[in-house]
Amino acid sequence: MARDEKPAQQHGVLVLDKPSGPTSTACLNDIKYRLGQKKIGHAGTLDPLAQGVLVVLLGRATKVATFLHDDKVYLAGMRLGLTTDTYDIQGTVTGEFSWQSVTEGDVLREIAAACGRQMQEVPAYSAAKHQGKPLYELARRGMMTPVKTKEVDISDAQVVSMDLPSVQFRIRVSSGAYVRSLVHSLGQRLECGAVMTTLVREYSRPFSLGEAHSLAEVLAEPARLPERVLPLEAALADWPRVRFGAEDAAKVARGMRLDAAGAAPGELALLLGPAGEPLAAAEAVATDGAMRWAILRGLG
Repeated sequence: MARDEKPAQQHGVLVLDKPSGPTSTACLNDIKYRLGQKKIGHAGTLDPLAQGVLVVLLGRATKVATFLHDDKVYLAGMRLGLTTDTYDIQGTVTGEFSWQSVTEGDVLREIAAACGRQMQEVPAYSAAKHQGKPLYELARRGMMTPVKTKEVDISDAQVVSMDLPSVQFRIRVSSGAYVRSLVHSLGQRLECGAVMTTLVREYSRPFSLGEAHSLAEVLAEPARLPERVLPLEAALADWPRVRFGAEDAAKVARGMRLDAAGAAPGELALLLGPAGEPLAAAEAVATDGAMRWAILRGLG
């Protein structure tokens, strides 16, 4: 491949180490236009400030995006005594408060108390939509943004280091959770305000930061893109595999429901063809007194 030649459209997963600064969309556009990957998507956006694992889906892998909503792990930094309109250090300051009465014990207690299922306020400066428009567009125009909430699950939260007013902590959350909203909430409970200063996504199930490639190296070496792209099925690494012969594979391609004996109702599986090629994402459902694989999404 010539230096300036674009790779063919890939079909799989590129685990990207997004840099802090650009939006997730800007990173995808770089790959789309500079590397010729016209069919592209991702499995969970990152704020411009954030860096770390951005799961990029290429070609047929974009079809599995709806199934990638599992837990994520972040390493976050926050600063007490400050609030901004975006809940992070890059926003416009809305208040400065004394934090000196807050102890390390207070911080440890409140971060530990953050665990569990809860309703979280969606930041006004976010990609969440209202009447088809991202909230951040409304906020930037000075328009009133509706208060939106969503249910999230925080399964683990641990302080990593503390030098007040700065705190670093690691947190495991369900997909769609806003860490800066959590930081804002912590600041309210500590009665001194807080903003997020740094954010690194270390894990987006099933991929970790150690597997990720920097955007700079991906763009600098177009010829190496194919070797950096993981097969589509890697995105569903913990799904059971069910392999079919050629005759049954053809039935799957036609959307027919095949026997799923031994599967539990609601069990998800990746259906494979005779050569191990992904055919479809499927769910076991009871049909006419028997368990059968119902096709959720064809992957061919």
